Amino acid sequence: MTSPAHISTSGPGPGSGSATPGPSSNVRDEAPATTEETPLLGRSGFGSSLGSITQKDSNSRHVEDAQTNVHISLARGIAIGLSLWLLIFLTACNMSGMTLIQGAIAAQLDSQDSPAMWFTSAYLIPMSSLAPVAGRLATIFPPRTLILPIAALIATGSLVCAVSTSYGVFVAGRVIAGTGAAGVLSLAIIIAIELASERSRGLVLGLINAGFTAGVSFGAIVFGGLMPVIGWRPLFWGQIPFAFATGLGVFVSIPAAAEPHDTKTPLKQKLARIDYLGAGLLTTSIVLFLYAIADEIQLIPLCLAPPILLLFLAVEIYVVTDPIIPVKVLSSRGILFSCFAQLGLMIARWSVLFYAPIFMLAVRGSSPAAAGSILIPTNIGFGLGGILVGWLHVRRSGAFWLPSISALTIFTISTYTLSLISTTSLPLTLFLIVVLINGLATGGGVNYTLAHILHLSHDDTRYIATSLLGTFRGSGSSFGTAVAGGIFYRLLRGSLLVGFLQLDGGERLSHDRQQLVSRLVNTPGLVHGGDLSRAEREVAIEGYAGATRGVWQAMAALGIVVVVFQALTGKKAPADKREAEQVDEVAATAVVTENEGVGEA
Repeated sequence: MTSPAHISTSGPGPGSGSATPGPSSNVRDEAPATTEETPLLGRSGFGSSLGSITQKDSNSRHVEDAQTNVHISLARGIAIGLSLWLLIFLTACNMSGMTLIQGAIAAQLDSQDSPAMWFTSAYLIPMSSLAPVAGRLATIFPPRTLILPIAALIATGSLVCAVSTSYGVFVAGRVIAGTGAAGVLSLAIIIAIELASERSRGLVLGLINAGFTAGVSFGAIVFGGLMPVIGWRPLFWGQIPFAFATGLGVFVSIPAAAEPHDTKTPLKQKLARIDYLGAGLLTTSIVLFLYAIADEIQLIPLCLAPPILLLFLAVEIYVVTDPIIPVKVLSSRGILFSCFAQLGLMIARWSVLFYAPIFMLAVRGSSPAAAGSILIPTNIGFGLGGILVGWLHVRRSGAFWLPSISALTIFTISTYTLSLISTTSLPLTLFLIVVLINGLATGGGVNYTLAHILHLSHDDTRYIATSLLGTFRGSGSSFGTAVAGGIFYRLLRGSLLVGFLQLDGGERLSHDRQQLVSRLVNTPGLVHGGDLSRAEREVAIEGYAGATRGVWQAMAALGIVVVVFQALTGKKAPADKREAEQVDEVAATAVVTENEGVGEA
């Protein structure tokens, strides 16, 4: 049996200028009417005078002064969680699922001359670059209402892909779907922050991360398994009702009263609050940077991205009055170091996801299916790590500085350990245990760092801070491909060249040898599945083993930098947040004292 939603609203007394977090709002000028049910602190002049201590900033007019606490029944909670989890799963499936079906799509669209990798990049680039914009919109409009247009964008992109007859149209559909996907993870975290209690918030955030990694893990399995049976077009047709159903499920399940928002300000005025210039400059700089490193390094967009980013910073600081990313976020050492630490963590993490299957395929001689299954334990570890941390530890607000550093340190050690055991002689069980630990540390670290950035953020900017963190996290796959890929292929090619030169005993490789090196670099399955001689196979195995060792050693070095960056975030919350907590303690003491006086009377 479910209990009806119980809504209790309390706010500061008259004259208060403080703001508490909410999706959107103007500051209310009128004081609430005093009744017998009005909280004692709200009636007292002491509470009013205390409330006026906190100063408003330029962003506070988007946030209501009244804090609304709504009890969500069990049935509603399950409906919200399931709908949101399935929507996250869908968006994550589209990240990895394309890898196994892009060849068939490219062949049917007759686009052999165009790189099929853009089927994935066209989705990932807008998904990463637009996350801060989604977070900013959630401070102006209720997150509940933003879910519907996001689901509509995903469905529209899927429709365009399903009916596409050319390479360009299909890529355009992926861009549209990626634009919608940009808001899913950000809004999921925001909704969790709004609706979950402090004791359960960590668990909910862990489940969100588990949904994301489950989608990435099973996307290739789902797409690759269904495409031979039903074809690739039905895969996208099926996403249309799925996106609408999950989006509508979230919208209907969340009570409107659960999100305090401004119902008085006209829509036109709300739209005028959006910093379109800043949003455009920020998105352009991120898109150019990710585009530049998506395939071969493109120098022109790579050189254009930094000046546009600097122009964005100048506009945010000196021009606009209501920036897309508030100045106090841009100037926060803790938030910026958290974002860079998250980027480094994801670069190192994706190196494990990319090259563990290649190691199993080329060095251990596993079948393609068995090589891909190496990701199962590490992704289970990722989801389990976040859930366990949220369930057992992240049950309060406050700093998680030391746990964050500890989790990232374990991740770094496990990554370096992978480089030590990347041989054919050690038992496979040891490799499986280490990748499991690597996943556990990553999942726990992501949850800890997210909880810690909430502590480092002002209450009225935490939506934007978490969305910015999501942008850096989402960019990790692109950076991981570029950074780890560059290291891997340089080491692999160099090792193969040296090995075959020693094998042939000459100073230059023959044309056939050069072609063999190119084939081995591009096709790891040839090591055990080709017609290599025993000596050639040994050279190839050692080349792949050395390249994976080199990548993971480099990523372990990056992990040390990540730990340092996370340590530099510090433990202290913003000054005004600490003052507000002190005010709450003084106010609570005053209430207790007043109640004791009434009891004695």
